Amino acid sequence: MKKPILLLILFTMLMSCKEKETNSIDFKAETLCIQSVLQQYVLANETQDFELIEKIWAPSENIVMIGTDSDERLVGWKMIEKAIKHQFSQFQETKITVSNQLIRINETANSAWFSELLAYNFIYEDGAKRFNGMRFTGVLEKINDRWLLVQGHLSIPAEVEMNEVY
Repeated sequence: MKKPILLLILFTMLMSCKEKETNSIDFKAETLCIQSVLQQYVLANETQDFELIEKIWAPSENIVMIGTDSDERLVGWKMIEKAIKHQFSQFQETKITVSNQLIRINETANSAWFSELLAYNFIYEDGAKRFNGMRFTGVLEKINDRWLLVQGHLSIPAEVEMNEVY
């Protein structure tokens, strides 16, 4: 009889310790920090500030970015760096507007995920281009007390033709 009571007491103590840890996290402040990182990412893309981009992505060969082209799966910082530098050489006068941003943080506040819609305007080959409703989703990790991107995915909405199959 003593064994089940002892196990119950230990379980209760463990659960209360975990609750205290979670309760001491300021999720509102963490969300504001993540919003700031995402705003800085927009600004870095608009101003083609590569140094700021470097500060936002985790400097790892395990990070991933899925782009809008069907073959654009970039794994590791070196591939992402190359793609961003190429984009900067091709696009001018970029203006990005963010809407419908959603941020979620795990219970220990060491990882988070987001989704948002982008209106992406830029000059490409001397012509104004616009992507409305571009979807940007991703994952951030808190590394050395800083929120850094570790995964991103951009997609462009398309009209999909659906036919009945007989």
